[in-house]
Amino acid sequence: MILNRFIRMIWMGRPQNKVKIKWSPDFAYAIGLLTTDGNLSSDGRHFDLTSQDKEQLLNFRACLEIKNKIGQKISGQTQRKVFRIQFGDVNFYRFLLRVGLTENKSKTLGKLEIPNQYFFDFLRGHLDGDGTFHSYWDPRWKSSFMFYTIFISASKKHIDWLQKKILELAKIRGHLTKARNNSCYNLRYAKRESLTLLPKIYSKNGCVRLSRKYLKIKRALAIIGEGNLI
Repeated sequence: MILNRFIRMIWMGRPQNKVKIKWSPDFAYAIGLLTTDGNLSSDGRHFDLTSQDKEQLLNFRACLEIKNKIGQKISGQTQRKVFRIQFGDVNFYRFLLRVGLTENKSKTLGKLEIPNQYFFDFLRGHLDGDGTFHSYWDPRWKSSFMFYTIFISASKKHIDWLQKKILELAKIRGHLTKARNNSCYNLRYAKRESLTLLPKIYSKNGCVRLSRKYLKIKRALAIIGEGNLI
C-alpha cells in the first residue's frame, strides 16, 4: 500500500503535457480567457474555467487542443447554472506562472509576459472573459450614438499594465474608473478610441471569439456606418 501511494505521488507530479505550449493567435486568446475567467488550483497542476456561455468553453478547449468534458455547476454568486471545464497539466501550470498568472490572482494580478505579436489576440480573450461593450443613444445631442469598450479587473496593477500596453501598441489612452462598489477597476475606451482598438482586436477573418459579444459590437458599428470595420 505504501509503495502504491509513493508511485501515485510520483505520477501526480509528472508533467502531463496535454497542452502544446506554443504562442499563436488561438493560444494567446486562451490565455486571455484564463486571465479573466480562469482559476489556478493550489495543487500546482489543475485549472478551472467557468462561464455562462458554453461557446466560451468550446472555444477555449479548441484553442488549447484538449478534449476534457464540459460540465455544469451552480454559481455561488448568481445561484444559476454555469458551464465549467477542468483539467490538469503540470507543465502548462508552470508556464502560466512564468507568464505571470498565479492562484488567487483576482486582486494580485499584475504584468503578464505576452508577446506583442499576439497581444491583441490575448486582449480579445480578456474582453470575452470579463470585458463588456456598452452602446446607447445619448439624449443630450440629437442622433448621437455612443459606445464604450470596457476591460475589467479587480487588480489595479493589472489594469494599469493593460492600459500602458494598449497605449504602447495602439496609441490610445482610455480612461480608468473604479466601480461604485469599489470591487473592480474599469478601463474604458469611448467611441473614437474604440474605432481604433476594435479592428486590432478583431483583425483576422474568422478569429476565435465569443459570437454574442462580437455580434453586439457589429450591430453598434453598423449604426454609425462602420459595420465592415471588423
